[in-house]
Amino acid sequence: MASSRPMLAQLSRLCLSPRISGARFEGARFLSATAACASKGKIISKKEKAGTASKGQNPQKNKKKDDSGRKKKKARTTYKSYDMKDAEMFSLCDAMRYIRAFEVGRPPTSVKYEMAIKLKSQKNGPVLRNRLRLPHPVRTDIRICVICPADSKYAEQARAAGASLVGEEEIFEAVKDGRIEFDRCICQTDSLDKMNKAGLGRILGPRGLMPSTKLGTVVKDPAAVLKDMVGGAEYRERMGVVRMAIGQLGFTPEEMQRNIRTFIEAVKKDMAHLNDRINKELSEVVLSSTNAPGFPLNGDFISADSQITTRDLSTS
Repeated sequence: MASSRPMLAQLSRLCLSPRISGARFEGARFLSATAACASKGKIISKKEKAGTASKGQNPQKNKKKDDSGRKKKKARTTYKSYDMKDAEMFSLCDAMRYIRAFEVGRPPTSVKYEMAIKLKSQKNGPVLRNRLRLPHPVRTDIRICVICPADSKYAEQARAAGASLVGEEEIFEAVKDGRIEFDRCICQTDSLDKMNKAGLGRILGPRGLMPSTKLGTVVKDPAAVLKDMVGGAEYRERMGVVRMAIGQLGFTPEEMQRNIRTFIEAVKKDMAHLNDRINKELSEVVLSSTNAPGFPLNGDFISADSQITTRDLSTS
């Protein structure tokens, strides 16, 4: 114990001595910038730090300058369209063949083919909307409502033409209660004011069932319109795409071809009636069904190397 005291005294004198060689502390780590500068004989004060930061070395201000110098990306005014040259496209018969493979086991009348026509169109421009009767109707069980006085001659003619609901006040009350038991709605001209006062637009409008003069569902003679409406369907452009049920699963390729041709011609006719400043073009035509994906059509009825015939597709 006595021998260790001189060694401890010598070690304490060594650690507390003011003459410390810098070579002994070359590998020392400092936990702050001030300590690192002190080892080199220079200490930075708070005022000097503030002056250094004010000379343009603030990273946040430099970041703001960089962001302001960048050009903002302009928003698209048209819907995005793709180049179909390199895409795989199908003939009508081949597309029907693949779709039937996805719908195997389904009843021929339950699953319907659907056609989507993609347009090159402006986002804020007018949309296409119309009603069309196909050569081969997809739905023949449409329930049609006729708003007219229940004891008028128009009501009798509408019932004879196949209307499922006819009247005024009873229909207004049913719609307000949420009982919408029809697929199409026609209003007789004399009942238009009563229908507007009943406030059905907020209920029937979002469902596409509100009668309007533009769509031809506010007419003088409802019975004459009923004959054309049975088996007809409406289509409307949404986000540059026009969709419509085009056929039943049991339709033959020839029946599908006639329906598709009628639908495309109707869309082209609607585009021709638009203003000259508004330009819409057909970009893509896709055939799909309830459970099948979409198959882009190339315009051919059947391909030369097709492994199926129209007779095979004609059997349900």
